[in-house]
Amino acid sequence: MTQNIQSDNHTSITRKAGRGVIWNFLTFGVSKGILLLTTSLLARLLTKEDFGLVAIAVVAINYLSVIKDLGLGLALIQRRDDVEEAANTVFTINTLLGIGLSLLVLPIAPLFAAYFQEPQVTPVLRWLGLSFTLNALGATHINLLMRDLDYRRKFIPDISNTIVKGIISLWMAFAGFGVWALVFGQLTGALASVIAAWAVKPWRPRITVNFAIARQLVQFGASVTGVDILTVFVDNLSYLIIGRMLGVAALGVFSISYRLPEMLIVGNLWLIASVLFPAFSSIQDQPEELRRGFLVSIRLVQLIVMPLCLGLFVAADPIVRVFFGEQWLEAIPLLRLLSLYALVYSVGYHAGDVYKAIGRPDILFKLNLMSILVLVPALMIGSQFGLIGFAWGYLIAIALDQTITIYVATRFLKVSFLDILKELKPAILGALCMTPVAFGVLTLTSDINVFLQLTLVVISGAITYLSIIWWQEGKSLLRLVQVIISPKQ
Repeated sequence: MTQNIQSDNHTSITRKAGRGVIWNFLTFGVSKGILLLTTSLLARLLTKEDFGLVAIAVVAINYLSVIKDLGLGLALIQRRDDVEEAANTVFTINTLLGIGLSLLVLPIAPLFAAYFQEPQVTPVLRWLGLSFTLNALGATHINLLMRDLDYRRKFIPDISNTIVKGIISLWMAFAGFGVWALVFGQLTGALASVIAAWAVKPWRPRITVNFAIARQLVQFGASVTGVDILTVFVDNLSYLIIGRMLGVAALGVFSISYRLPEMLIVGNLWLIASVLFPAFSSIQDQPEELRRGFLVSIRLVQLIVMPLCLGLFVAADPIVRVFFGEQWLEAIPLLRLLSLYALVYSVGYHAGDVYKAIGRPDILFKLNLMSILVLVPALMIGSQFGLIGFAWGYLIAIALDQTITIYVATRFLKVSFLDILKELKPAILGALCMTPVAFGVLTLTSDINVFLQLTLVVISGAITYLSIIWWQEGKSLLRLVQVIISPKQ
C-alpha cells in the first residue's frame, strides 16, 4: 500500500513538474521570441554605448537584488506548513525591502558611475532602482504560483512584462529617446507584470509580520541569500571587468553577444530550475527519488541545450547579420565562444536545486566561492587580450569550474560520471549528427541571401537532430507526454 501511495505521489509530482516545464517553455518561447524581435530592432536604433550604459546599471541592480527578499521567496516555496501566514509575512517584508532598496540606489548610483567612469550611469541607475519597489509588490504572488507548480497562470504576468516592455522600448527608441527607451521599457514591463500577477492569483495579502515564522524563513533564506550573493557576483563579474578595463562600447558588444546564449540557454536553465526546485522540495526526504530526478534533469536539459549551443556556434555569422545588423559583426567570434561557454555551464547546473531543496545551500555557497577563485584571475588575464581573450578566459574557467561542480555532485548525490555520461548520450549523438550537416549547409549556401542561408541552416540542423532524438527517445517521450497530459491530479 505504502509503495502504491509513493508511486502515485511520484506520478503526480512528475505530472505537475512536466506541465510546469511545458508552460514555462511556452512562456519562454513566446517571451524570448518577442524579446529577440525587440532586441533586433533596438540594435538598429540604439548605439553600443546605449546598450553598455544599461548593462552597467543592470549589474548594480543585480547585485542589490540578492537582498531584495532575503531569500524569503524560496523559503516560502520550500515551506510545508502555515503557508498563508508565511505568505503575508513575506509580502510585508518584501515590500519594505523593495522601497528601501529603491531609496538606497540614490546615493549608490554615483559610486557605480565613478567606478565605470561614466557619469550618465547615475540617472539611468536611479530610475531603474524603482524596479525594486515595483517587483516587490508582485513577487509573493509569483512565489505562490511557483509553489503550487501553477505555471499556466504564471504565464500571464511573465508574458505581460515582455509585451509591454517591448512596446514601450520600441516606441521610445523610434521617438529618439536613446538609452531611456531601455530604462522605461524595463519599468513599465515590471508594472505590467505586477498588475497581471494580482489579477491571476486570487490572494490578497495582509500587512503583517509573524515574527516566529519570519525567523524560520530568514534562517533558510539567509543561507540561500549567501549563495545568491556569490552567484550574482560570479554571473556579473564579466560586466564589471569589461566595463572598467575595456570601456562602455566594448561592454555593449559583449552584452549583445551574450544576449542569445542568455535568452536561449542560460534562460532555459533558470526556467527549468524554477520548476525543479519546488519539485525537488516536494521529495526532499526521498534520496533515491532526488538522485533519479537529478539524472533525468541532466538528460532533459541537454536534449534542449546542446543543439541550441552548437547551433549558435555554427550559425553565428548569419545570426548576427540577420538579427543585429552589420554594425555588430565584431560580436560573431564572441557569440561562438559564449555559446560553448553556455554549453559547459549547463552540465550539472541543476545540482544546486537539489542542495537548496534539501536545506543544504551551504554546499552551493562553497562551490560559488571556488568559482570566484577560478574566474577572477582567468578573466583578468583574458581581458588583457581584448574581448576575444576575455571570452577564452571565460570558457577555460567555466570548464574547470564545472568539472569540480560535477565531481561534488557525484559524491553527494551518489551518482557516477558514467551515470551522467549515459544521460548525455542521446543529446551527444544527436548533436554529432546535426553539427556537420548544419556546417555543410552553411558552407554550400555562403553566396545566397543571409536570411535564406540562416533559414536553411536552422531547418537542416533541426530535422537532423530531431530525427536522431526521435529514433533514440521516441517511446520515452511519448510515455512522459502521457503522464503529463493525464487528467488525474
